[in-house]
Amino acid sequence: MELISILISLAVILFLAKMFKNHKKYANFPPGPKSLPLIGNMKLINTRKPQKSFMEISKTYGSVFSVNLGMQKFVILCGYDAVKDALINHAEEFAGRPVTAIGSRTSQGYGVIAANGENWKVMRRFTLSTLRDYGMGKKGIEEKIIEECECLMQKFRSYGGKPFNNLTIINAAVANIIVSILLDHRFEYDDPTILKLMRLINENIRIAESPMVKLYNSFPSLIRWLPGEHNKIFENHNQMQSFIRETFTRKEKELDVNNQRNLIDAFLAKQQEGKPDSTLYFHNKNLGNLVSNLFAAGMETTSTTLRWGLLLMMKYPEIQKKIQCEIENVIGSAHPQVEHRKEMPYTDAVIHEIQRFGDIVPGNLPHSTTSDITFRGYFLPKGTTVMPLLHSVLRDEAYFVKPEQFYPEHFLDSDGKFKKNEAFIPFSLGKRSCAGENLAKMELFLFFTTLLQNFTFQAPPGAELDLNPAPGFTNSPFPHEICAIPRR
Repeated sequence: MELISILISLAVILFLAKMFKNHKKYANFPPGPKSLPLIGNMKLINTRKPQKSFMEISKTYGSVFSVNLGMQKFVILCGYDAVKDALINHAEEFAGRPVTAIGSRTSQGYGVIAANGENWKVMRRFTLSTLRDYGMGKKGIEEKIIEECECLMQKFRSYGGKPFNNLTIINAAVANIIVSILLDHRFEYDDPTILKLMRLINENIRIAESPMVKLYNSFPSLIRWLPGEHNKIFENHNQMQSFIRETFTRKEKELDVNNQRNLIDAFLAKQQEGKPDSTLYFHNKNLGNLVSNLFAAGMETTSTTLRWGLLLMMKYPEIQKKIQCEIENVIGSAHPQVEHRKEMPYTDAVIHEIQRFGDIVPGNLPHSTTSDITFRGYFLPKGTTVMPLLHSVLRDEAYFVKPEQFYPEHFLDSDGKFKKNEAFIPFSLGKRSCAGENLAKMELFLFFTTLLQNFTFQAPPGAELDLNPAPGFTNSPFPHEICAIPRR
């Protein structure tokens, strides 16, 4: 009994010591709602639309506040001014990525999205330079997108104006653009390989916000033994990595360092340079995760934006008609090209508003502080997880007069000319902003204008158009059907 009493006393002392240490560590931490043991503030958070809950909490605690989700502390940044202040004015201090239990079993800190430190810097530099070489801003990739637009139109025409679900088709068309940069290859829309890869990515994005995934991140040692959707993430990740390994093994055998045709070739050539970086960073774990990161990011956000665009055109046929008139006046029957965009202010404004209203990544990807920092009067210790809430920026009333409505005039001046808005940051800001932003802008303009040049989009008879987003890490439309009525 005496031994038990000693052990209990020691446990209490250790617990109190930890509490004291945490109290000292988190002195002058951003305020937030009172937290319950174990579950933290989870009862306050709408699991399907956490961004809405954060916006409500910000009304009480301001633009910088904290919440506890399970055992994890988060600092939430709301509104453009706070987000810009962190990601631009304190770019280096907010450039980290938090280490999660899910991430530790999947990416393991490799690739570019979840990487940190020098590994992240090397992979991001390589990604940006290689995307420039094989894609962004080059005439070659514009021609590939135009060719893919033709394939997509043929597929749409095959339905003869009858209702169809556009999810898989648009996913595949957009995926082919990033695949052309990664592999110098194109898949047919019904190819089993591309269908499988898209399913793995879409499934993981859908379940990333599920309760079991959040519980796993909070209590990994307990939850790892339980069945649930968190296990599906690991299974899908392993299948994706297996495909990538098989692909770059084939590429390694065919590699000609003097004739590099795609990103994987460029990475494998780096491996063979024999420099210190070759061993430290250009290894197969980084390659596998980098390719997976770029495939997912290059497909999901752009294809989801296009699907929102067509859904919104069905909802607002008068806007669709105005775009088609502008296309006729500027482009006529020629193929849309990127250079047409500067002559098409209304179409450009609508595409921007689709991105703003669609709010594709409402929570942003989480950041973490790379050092202790005092930010806006609050102390954030090194390693604090920070969510710069993109939803709050794209709905910021100080910058958008009708934030909850679809209103292309957010991006037009009184003369009908295109007007920039500094709070339009769907690709985020700073050192962690989307590396493929320029490619995505090119794809959105070319796919969207080509589709509206050739089709009028209508809802199936009797269908109700739902503009609420489906559950998931990204905001995507609920499954729906469209009718593409040929215009010529």
